[in-house]
Amino acid sequence: MSASIKHRYLSVQGRGTIALPADVRRRLHLDEQGAQLEMTERADGVIELRAALPVPAEQRWFWTERWQEREREVDEHVDAGRVTVHDSTEDFLDHLNELDSE
Repeated sequence: MSASIKHRYLSVQGRGTIALPADVRRRLHLDEQGAQLEMTERADGVIELRAALPVPAEQRWFWTERWQEREREVDEHVDAGRVTVHDSTEDFLDHLNELDSE
């Protein structure tokens, strides 16, 4: 994303409603369910708006249904004791090699 500052004028509608441009909503993921804006009113009269997503955009992959399904599978394996703990990286790699040769 560019570090340059872009200035735009937005009309304030009845009841104080403003509409953000579509390209801004898409880029900041504000078109997604649950998205909100954080507003800060500064003493110098400047109003700052920041995208406030329930899940930060760079972490959305973790909350996909497929990823969560895999997390639940891992939890089931751990709960059932179907895990192997290794004392070192070398032990872990040796175990993987043994599994590969089976």
